[in-house]
Amino acid sequence: MSTPDELELRFTLLTAVARYDTLRARDALASPAEEDDSPTPPDPGAEPLTRGEALELLALGEVIARKAGYGRQLSVRSARQAGASWSQIGAALGTSKQAAWEAHNRWIDEQAREHRRDGHWGWDENDVAAARTLAGPPEGEGAQ
Repeated sequence: MSTPDELELRFTLLTAVARYDTLRARDALASPAEEDDSPTPPDPGAEPLTRGEALELLALGEVIARKAGYGRQLSVRSARQAGASWSQIGAALGTSKQAAWEAHNRWIDEQAREHRRDGHWGWDENDVAAARTLAGPPEGEGAQ
């Protein structure tokens, strides 16, 4: 059985999306066995997914979410550098400015913790200070 942890090592975001899209299209086009009596099957020649493929499709969805999430805070930082307000960032993420700001600050905290662990890349005090300055407070949107 495919698990997200196993698939995450095998696929890049691009290849995971391609495989997901292939399986999802087949799943959408195949008529499930219990619906074979439907008057207009989506594609009578399409093969339904096997159990393993259906589980792989589920696991790939999780892999895609994880991999997309990894770069989210870097994109938030880029948006701030480009002058985006926390309200705009929150809207782009489908959340509030406060929630977006809090998530970003948790990410900054994680980068600082990683620096303290032996053998791990992370931010030193100067990096953290620069990131916090760029993030600013969620209320400080007057100049944005």
